[in-house]
Amino acid sequence: MAELDYDSIKNPEDVLKVVKDNDVTFINLWFPNVLGQLRNVNIPKGVLGEALEEGIGFDGSSIEGFVRIEESDLIARPIESSLRILPYRQQDKDKSVSMFAKIYNPDGSRFEGDSLYVLERQLDKMKKMGFDNFYIGPELEFFLFKDNNPENLPEKILDKGGYFGLADDKGQPIRRDVMLACENMGIETEASHHEVAPSQHEIALKYDSAINMAMKAMTYRRLVKEIAMKHGVYATFLPKPLYGENGSGMHIHQSLFKEGKNAFFNLEDEHHLSKDAKSYVAGILRHAPEFVAITNQWVNSYQRLVPNFEAPTELSWARRNRSTAIRVPMYKPKKEKASRIETRFPDPACNIPLAFAVMLAAGLEGIKNKYELPFPIEENIYEMEEGDRRARGVYSLPGNLRDATELMETSGLVRGVLGEHIHTILVENQKIQWKKYHREVRGKDIEDHIVTDYELGKLFPLV
Repeated sequence: MAELDYDSIKNPEDVLKVVKDNDVTFINLWFPNVLGQLRNVNIPKGVLGEALEEGIGFDGSSIEGFVRIEESDLIARPIESSLRILPYRQQDKDKSVSMFAKIYNPDGSRFEGDSLYVLERQLDKMKKMGFDNFYIGPELEFFLFKDNNPENLPEKILDKGGYFGLADDKGQPIRRDVMLACENMGIETEASHHEVAPSQHEIALKYDSAINMAMKAMTYRRLVKEIAMKHGVYATFLPKPLYGENGSGMHIHQSLFKEGKNAFFNLEDEHHLSKDAKSYVAGILRHAPEFVAITNQWVNSYQRLVPNFEAPTELSWARRNRSTAIRVPMYKPKKEKASRIETRFPDPACNIPLAFAVMLAAGLEGIKNKYELPFPIEENIYEMEEGDRRARGVYSLPGNLRDATELMETSGLVRGVLGEHIHTILVENQKIQWKKYHREVRGKDIEDHIVTDYELGKLFPLV
């Protein structure tokens, strides 16, 4: 198979040439539903030209959170630059590629339920404020288990390797294959390692612009699952599968650029942060309770957000302290391009484009209104008295999905970012999810943040 420069694929002619030169038979058109889960339609190469020109029609009423049955027709149009040859299909007789699609209404307008469209709208707002690019580098953690049956999970772990473990790291061959597959698909990675919890792993993706990274991160989740299956094990991005152990986060490194320069960097500042960077962080801290139901959208997400498991529950920031919601990494403190913030509370089971969009919106709100950034908290927040936290401007994230959903429902900021369609559907979905969970557990395990059989049965095979 010919080596590909994916960055050179710009138009329909480029796509058709790649398909022909690489003897591709099928094209997988991908797009996320409102919950962020990939949906797929396969088309043969003979239909590709028509799809690139006119799109592919489908029944939107069958996709969760898209449209009602009386308004079901939608059109998926491939994004030319998103074409990738699927490495786990290269040995098949019929080779396949993946392409993400934008979703349109029959009249040619963009569909309001398209998660990528939500992110695009925020990027347009960013550009109107004078910024050129929003760069993102996520670290998505995941667990590996012996099979996809959630019963007796502690007995199905592969190892107890520990953080950066080597001697008992059974996931290393899988991470290696995932990184090679990412490389083959033009997705650059920076590092991989065993995480703190048993059978828990992380691969960090190299930063890219927001839309590109949203597609790359969704592809990465698919690759992890496919390659794990080829190794005879099961991968899950469920935030907290094992009670009493660390859960999986998605730490999101982000920065804004203006005229080719990092707008977050100021060498003269004691933290090397610009005024815009400080206001951006303040915006995320202020509005996080309103949008955490997007970045942490499952009942199980809040089993992870508990003290003493390296998942932040309090809204503060720091340079070194990893118990804070936002950290400013110090790996290369005087290097302009490396200057960034790291948001630590999101988890990898969320709708990725929506998560990027609400964080960007909150940060831009901070810049527009010149929010003041509180002083950093370098102490262990969990050991501070409640009164001391409040005196220093530290407030908590919602403790469960019910509380998070109530804040999202009344948030004008979140409603404006998501649009009426997605906002209404997500609020309804979260309420239904909480109602079913609460009815099943009858409140007995909620306050203790016990990982219940109910949420494992419902969510383990889903994410």
